Amino acid sequence: VALVDGSPRTLGLRDLLDVYVRHRLSVVTRRSQYRLARKQERLHLVEGLLVAILDIDEVIEVIRSSDDSEAARSRLQTVFDLSEVQAEYILELRLRRLTKFSRLELEGERDQLLTDIAALEELLASDERLRAQVSLELTEVSDRFATPRRTLLTEADAPVKGGRKAAVDPESLQIADSPCRVILSTTGRLVRVDIPSSDLGIVRVPKRSKHDAVRSSVVSTVRGELGALTSTGRVVRFSPVDVPAVPPASVRLDAGVRVSEYLGVPRTEAVVALISMGSDDSVAIGTAQGIVKRVVAGAWPDKPEVLAIGLKPGDSVVGATQAPEDDDLVFITSNAQLLRFPASGVRPQGLPAGGVAGVSLGAGASVIWFGSVPRSDDAVVATVSTSSSALPGTDNGRAKVSALSEFPAKGRATQGVRAHAFLKGEDGLTVAWAGIAPPHAVGTDGAARTLPDWLSKRDGSGSPLDAVIDSIGGSAAALDGTAGEA
Repeated sequence: VALVDGSPRTLGLRDLLDVYVRHRLSVVTRRSQYRLARKQERLHLVEGLLVAILDIDEVIEVIRSSDDSEAARSRLQTVFDLSEVQAEYILELRLRRLTKFSRLELEGERDQLLTDIAALEELLASDERLRAQVSLELTEVSDRFATPRRTLLTEADAPVKGGRKAAVDPESLQIADSPCRVILSTTGRLVRVDIPSSDLGIVRVPKRSKHDAVRSSVVSTVRGELGALTSTGRVVRFSPVDVPAVPPASVRLDAGVRVSEYLGVPRTEAVVALISMGSDDSVAIGTAQGIVKRVVAGAWPDKPEVLAIGLKPGDSVVGATQAPEDDDLVFITSNAQLLRFPASGVRPQGLPAGGVAGVSLGAGASVIWFGSVPRSDDAVVATVSTSSSALPGTDNGRAKVSALSEFPAKGRATQGVRAHAFLKGEDGLTVAWAGIAPPHAVGTDGAARTLPDWLSKRDGSGSPLDAVIDSIGGSAAALDGTAGEA
């Protein structure tokens, strides 16, 4: 509802834009008319000053010999052929100001005024130029005040709070079962990227999203079967058909739906990874107490929920990944130890076995990150160290990025190697990640944070951070389909 010509009207988007454009055209027209009038007035006065300054002595003599101001004004108009406005302006000027005027300065001002007046007259005489000016000004305003969209229009319906969209029967929906990639962000948002079958393993993103990072991703189809693995070890089956879809050319993770609301996961649980239920690769699971388990491919029963791993009291799942046997499994602990070993070194187990020892933990330490990383020269490790005694949000910490190749592979159930050197006051890692570069760090709100842009030695102390980092994940632009990230 808007006022149009003084009357309230209900407008659609097209009508609203049309009214606003007409308003801007009116504003620019009236502003240009006002500026034109002012410049014409100033030009008139400058021309009068130029006449007077050519014979300043005679001007002074005329004024001094006049009986009063009225007589002086009339004589100036007669002697110098001035208008009443010009003569009045000269009379009101103090003599010292009149003598300070430079002929060259006045002639320069006159020439500039003539140029400005010609431009304004040309603008007002051409509707095309007027519209071009309005377009230019709107572009400048857009560039000056542009902010990233807080929402993104998608193809999906809004999620039902507390309900499970997984209950929707995909067969009843007239939606093509086309290839897609489903992405879970580090802040717990779920999005779907529909991709052509020729690019099944690739999501091409020309510009990296500045918001949020990838925690886990799987390639599937729109009406395929996926699983969400939670921190309690259970897998919730769902279909991505109703997950908000974003275009491949602009993967906006912040446009996704909160996975906990979408699947109805309790607050006491967190979704740590996505699983393709039909994949031929086994699923590797890592826990906070250093347990690792590989679930046999195809072991998932046709049930809404299934327990993937039997956890010991106090333990929880910190990460999972669907990776081929030639990938490396990586544990990173709170006391800055990193252990990598081949995925083939863990014998697959059925449901709901409890797994085997993955990493040997020191006293008081726990696993803060687990996942698989392809053997690539582009694989890196990112770590952030802080003090546990500091209040949350008060210690930005120190971060470093190192090449994964600097960390030698060790046997399963060992402590691995040092991944980060602590400085005075620091006593642990709060955030860690390993994967294909570039790592993408974010704050609690999902906004991007800056990591060091050079590779440090594996046991270096890192560089001070400008802001607190809450999590690190992969970039949407770096997805290559070789493995599911976790």
